[in-house]
Amino acid sequence: MNTKQYTQQIFQTCALSDRRRLLRLTRELKSTKDSALRQNLEQSIQKSVLKVASRTQNRPVVTLNQNLPFYEKREELKQIISENQVVIVCGETGSGKTTQLPQICIDLGLADKGKIGHTQPRRLAARSVTDRIAEELKSPPGEAVGFKVRFTDTTRPDSYVKLMTDGILLAEIQGDRWLSEYQTIIIDEAHERSLNIDLILGFLKTLLPKRPDLKLIITSATIDPQRFSRYFYDAPMVLVSGRTYPVDILYRPVLDEEQKDRDMTQAVIDALDELFTQSPEDTLIFFPGERQIRDAAEKISKRFHNYEVLPLYARLTHEQQQKIFKKSARRKIILSTNVAETSLTVPGIRYVIDTGQARISRYSWRAKVQRLPIEKISQASANQRSGRCGRIAAGTCIRLYDEDDFNQRSEFTEPEILRTNLASVILQMDNLRAGHIRDFDFIQPPDSRLISDGYRLLNELQAVTKEDHVTPMGKQISRLSIDPRLARMLIHASANGCLNEVLIIAAVLSVQDPRDQSQDNRQAANMKFKLWQDEQSDFLSWINLWQTINQQKKELTRGQFTKWCKKNYLSWMRLREWQDIYKQIKEQ
Repeated sequence: MNTKQYTQQIFQTCALSDRRRLLRLTRELKSTKDSALRQNLEQSIQKSVLKVASRTQNRPVVTLNQNLPFYEKREELKQIISENQVVIVCGETGSGKTTQLPQICIDLGLADKGKIGHTQPRRLAARSVTDRIAEELKSPPGEAVGFKVRFTDTTRPDSYVKLMTDGILLAEIQGDRWLSEYQTIIIDEAHERSLNIDLILGFLKTLLPKRPDLKLIITSATIDPQRFSRYFYDAPMVLVSGRTYPVDILYRPVLDEEQKDRDMTQAVIDALDELFTQSPEDTLIFFPGERQIRDAAEKISKRFHNYEVLPLYARLTHEQQQKIFKKSARRKIILSTNVAETSLTVPGIRYVIDTGQARISRYSWRAKVQRLPIEKISQASANQRSGRCGRIAAGTCIRLYDEDDFNQRSEFTEPEILRTNLASVILQMDNLRAGHIRDFDFIQPPDSRLISDGYRLLNELQAVTKEDHVTPMGKQISRLSIDPRLARMLIHASANGCLNEVLIIAAVLSVQDPRDQSQDNRQAANMKFKLWQDEQSDFLSWINLWQTINQQKKELTRGQFTKWCKKNYLSWMRLREWQDIYKQIKEQ
């Protein structure tokens, strides 16, 4: 065969992950008549062809769940996905799109030459979706289906589906701009419009014409899907119904005329009392954050001791998170952050109580700080929350605010690109070789003030020039997966011989405060922290605590160390995250 025929064979029959290497060999062969090189190329092609044949032959057996609304659309979806490079799948949470789409793609042969990359906005969702798809494919998690999140990768080279956070995919793009590991990309919950999602979609828009063999499926709840379709040149949309039973919406403001002094927890308890007079059912309650969940959990457990009260937030261990999916002899009351709004479908829910609040990351370009204030959720988020009941029978949602308040709220949640510090985005875009941020084709371009502020900060850090060009210092900063200011601290610390100490400080500043700052324990936690307090510097206090933690971990068993953390009002999960981030940065 000549080199043109080799090239055709590589594109038609070989594994995507082998393609670049094989094409390089073909180019080398074109400039020489080396028989050994030709033999090497032919053997490599044959090996890659056999790899694809093996993947095709060993595809997991797909049996779609007939009880999900998604099942009715399976044939239409198969046809549209087969005929189009980009497809928008619009469906309410619980329709089955997250678990069934990758299986349809397997059935269509869209994982024969490469993996299906399936992104989730949160680590918790990536893990739980992996378990669910693996169960349906009758394959142990980590084989046909695996997940990759920060610090953990359970996938194998021969896996068919790879669940991951959108941050992981963005990091992979920096290492492989062709995404040659993947034959199909599914961007799930794209309506959340995280910064990573907007960057990924912008990058994929430029990649797709160069990779006509790459399929892109974007899933969204019923929230402005037309925007995604327009962005990808009027890509076809498929609507999948979700809720099949009516949901009764009741408005019960926290501060009403009869109870002017009650707090949020008491309002939740009163709402539970009202719901349970109808009949005791599994209930999902949305709180703005982890602290509010911890504050409410004890009081709710005492009042409803016959129920299983389960918290649900990202920092829980995988085993603790899985309790919500396990069958129980008792009714469940699940206290969740907005992780259960779209990322997870909690089974069996008949009642929802919505506090109407969430923690929203927001950058103040005047104060130059990124904050996590508690804000009112949008109408779209409120509708997502109420839609969590009514899956198995008629449901009831109590909103702890009035109807006028709901009607005055914004229609959609503001995309992250419009409310975040853009310094790290500018550096990421340089890594992606995506050009100037002002010229990038975002779904919605960021505010020019935020762009100017991002460049101003990077200029102060010596990461960009006055002409907006990224400097060698900027490239060093971008290689560290933390806030640019903290990264600059580390680079300076390395030059001054105090890297390890500053690394400990940078890592703790990258996680939530590891002390128990709940309302009941805040004073006691602050008193305990005086054991490590340094009179001259709060930063040195964290170093003192770090040294004590390492000593205790050497001397105690895991169970004893957990008790030691509780006794000293420290979060074991956050201490572990502190240590994980320290290790990750150190290895970079």
